[in-house]
Amino acid sequence: MKARWLTLLTVLLCCSACGAPSLRHKQQVNKLLAQGEYASAGQSLESAKGKQYSRRDSLLYYLDTGAVLHAAGEPAASDEKLALAQERIEELFTQSLSAQAGRFLINDLTVPYYPAAFERSLTYYYRAMNFLDRNDVPGALVEANKAVYYLDGLRGSKRSGWRDDPFVQYFSSLVFESAGKRDDARIARARAVQAYGTSYDPFYVAPVQGWGEVIIVHENGVSPLKKSNTFQVNWDSVLLWAQAHQEGEEGLSPQVQNAIVAGLLGKSVTISYPTLEEQPYTITASEAVTAQGQVYPTRLAGNVAQAAEADLQEKELATLMRSAARAATKRVAAVQAKHLAQQSSGDESMGDLAELVFSFLGAVTEKADTRQWFTLPAQFRLVRFYVPPGPQDILLRFKDGFGNIVGEHIFDKVPVRPGGRVYLHYRTAQ
Repeated sequence: MKARWLTLLTVLLCCSACGAPSLRHKQQVNKLLAQGEYASAGQSLESAKGKQYSRRDSLLYYLDTGAVLHAAGEPAASDEKLALAQERIEELFTQSLSAQAGRFLINDLTVPYYPAAFERSLTYYYRAMNFLDRNDVPGALVEANKAVYYLDGLRGSKRSGWRDDPFVQYFSSLVFESAGKRDDARIARARAVQAYGTSYDPFYVAPVQGWGEVIIVHENGVSPLKKSNTFQVNWDSVLLWAQAHQEGEEGLSPQVQNAIVAGLLGKSVTISYPTLEEQPYTITASEAVTAQGQVYPTRLAGNVAQAAEADLQEKELATLMRSAARAATKRVAAVQAKHLAQQSSGDESMGDLAELVFSFLGAVTEKADTRQWFTLPAQFRLVRFYVPPGPQDILLRFKDGFGNIVGEHIFDKVPVRPGGRVYLHYRTAQ
């Protein structure tokens, strides 16, 4: 029985070429985004399919590509990818936990990527905006409804940490208004204000009779990138962590329990965990300038970098405990391999070699899960204002931390209807 178990684990370890999109890949794509080369960034993601993105991580490919196509001004192509992403999320949500055995034998990368709650929430914003780009308010309304339904479920759950998205709530309220759903807009707006922690609407500008409203979302910056970190700990420390594993999965395996009884103390094992590395970007503020000379500064509406940090902190303890339980299992495999090799060969040195090989495999395959929707901006900035009806040229200026203007983008001949509303968006990553 032991031999069969060890054979299975050996196969799993040797076939565990489980990776995630590399840091270099992410930085190369971000460099193209910073240069405004959205088409090239999309091509880079496409060429990485099957290399940086395995079949297991098709969802991640859809998310990364969908955001880049959105920035490139291709709403139909973007929405196609994001629709596939949402379908995949639903499939994974109903997937049996029994299919995740590799997660507890090899590393967290053996299971399909499932997005963080804030990432899933933003799929609704992107799809809604893609519909608005095509003047499809009913399509955007579907996404707004999905967004508030999902966020209502989060608020009603027992989970701690990140439980609502004020930006998505606020944007959904705008979509509800555009669709004539005043009651839904009022509720979503109240949820947004509650999540922002303010008692007023920070993005409201009083309307001018007969003028049209312009709403601009400035998708700015580069999200912090995940990196894998490892450290060595003594077996007795791992034992305490493994025993405290409380994620709802099954308890320690019989093999691990036997190892504990055997007293495998004084050994060190490898523990892995992800961390976030801030990515530099220059633009920290922006403002819209109308043809009439009025200037309207954008305000921070959504903080992706902050949400990513909160999500990582919320999962930190569970990640370390899972890594500890996994390290215990790998250590057991090494010791059992040593005993079996000694028994079958009658040579103590063969036992030592088998233990060394299994220990090496265990350390090499211990990697943190660094997968993330990395093409998201670091922040969403928003501004609302009113302009006279008719074609309007609107300038969006970008500023650095010292208030210097470091770039601009012109929205050409924006069609503004009397009493109507226009949605615009632009991405910067420099």
